[in-house]
Amino acid sequence: MEVPKQQLSLSPPPQPKQELASSPPQYVVVAMMPTPGMGHLIPMLEFAKRLIRYHHNIRVKFLIPTDGPPSKAQTTVLRNLPNAISHIFLPPVTLSDVPQDAKIETIISLTVLRSLPSLRREMTAEIHPIGGLVVDLFGADAFDVAKELDVSRYLFFPSNAMLLSFFLHLPKLDKETNCEYRELAEPIKISGCIPIHGKELLDPVQDRTNEAYQWILHHANRYREADGIIDNSFLELEPGPIKELQKYEPGKPPVYPVGPLVNMDGIVSEPGLECLRWLDEQPHGSVLFVCFGSGGTLSSVETNELALGLEMSDQRFLWVVKSPNDKIANASYFSADSKADPFDFLPKGFVERTKGRGYLVPGWAPQTQVLAHGSIGGFLSHCGWNSTLESVVNGVPLIAWPLFAEQKMNAFMLTQDIKVALRPNKNNSNGLVEREEIASVVKCLMEGEDGKKLRYRMKDLKDLAAKALSENGSSTKNISQLALKWTKKTSVAN
Repeated sequence: MEVPKQQLSLSPPPQPKQELASSPPQYVVVAMMPTPGMGHLIPMLEFAKRLIRYHHNIRVKFLIPTDGPPSKAQTTVLRNLPNAISHIFLPPVTLSDVPQDAKIETIISLTVLRSLPSLRREMTAEIHPIGGLVVDLFGADAFDVAKELDVSRYLFFPSNAMLLSFFLHLPKLDKETNCEYRELAEPIKISGCIPIHGKELLDPVQDRTNEAYQWILHHANRYREADGIIDNSFLELEPGPIKELQKYEPGKPPVYPVGPLVNMDGIVSEPGLECLRWLDEQPHGSVLFVCFGSGGTLSSVETNELALGLEMSDQRFLWVVKSPNDKIANASYFSADSKADPFDFLPKGFVERTKGRGYLVPGWAPQTQVLAHGSIGGFLSHCGWNSTLESVVNGVPLIAWPLFAEQKMNAFMLTQDIKVALRPNKNNSNGLVEREEIASVVKCLMEGEDGKKLRYRMKDLKDLAAKALSENGSSTKNISQLALKWTKKTSVAN
């Protein structure tokens, strides 16, 4: 059939001026897929906030895999975001066939894998150009969707550069090692990092026969498919690992340190205000903050020893107390809600004996505001990376009490390499950190010479962190490089 001549014209018909004026503004969408766990979502949200703060032609859309209804914690942090950041919870996947004893790394990885059809539908339906897909450390299988849609693939690594270096080194280590890593006689050497004993490595690689280890190895093998890796650290904090990561190597993605990504805008409830008012009455730098994060609990015996150790130290403390967990080591990866009154598990008379010197908060406290308070002089922490960075940006030295995940690696690095933390020793016979040791380490941090050295070091890092995040700082420049890549790719495509 002959095509009418007027239809052969390549020029669009003229548009009325008012229609041109009302056309929607053009922008690029960066799709971000965090895997389950608040420790993954929060730093990725902070990265998105910093991205849109300086680059107004970018919008961010969070596509969040689920295996059930959103948690209260998720909905709370997603509620008050800037208009340029939107979110969608992908349809829940079924995990009924997954064994009850499956580790969290397996559950997260399968949740992502089974969410890929939904991710593909959402990305295909997006009417604006997509500059890139950003996934976190357990989301590398989503690279397949990005590749299929010709979208750039980026890995967001929410932890430190030393752990990222280990992940990139793991495929080689796996091939070279026949035993469990904790059985190696010599420390493991990773480029740019302090040598580390196998027993200090993250939990899911401690049993190479477990499916969780296979998933970790699977993701680590896929990291090199990324067009870039975004890391929640900064050069001055980890110069050794970051300089090595940024050296050119064929087949290795460029690495962009963009940290410290910390949420400083936490919501403070009335109970939270009460503990802040108590801090207002304490001398400057005199209070030890004791908190094990949203997912950390101790056993009954550990709780008892910690209470008596704090009492013996004669130091002021603010302790977020949770009910002990004697069934599952170190509680849940996602949260550790107290089901009973946590004060019922403290030693008899402890509350009365420490009244005035100690302040107990059941379950939760506004951590970012507490660490920013002038009365805080130290932080006894599980060494989760988000908590560690909150300590750094506020210049608060640490007592390292790691519980699970990669926290032992973080504690090792903070004590042996960065030197901003003390780590109490466990009794070799019973595996406990006992009250005398706790009292000694607390006194050392709060009033000893070693504590002063850590405090000076942490104050320096606080200033360097602020510089990295400033308008012309290294982290801000790296974010600008990424924004340029994402907008340039889509402009070429169009």
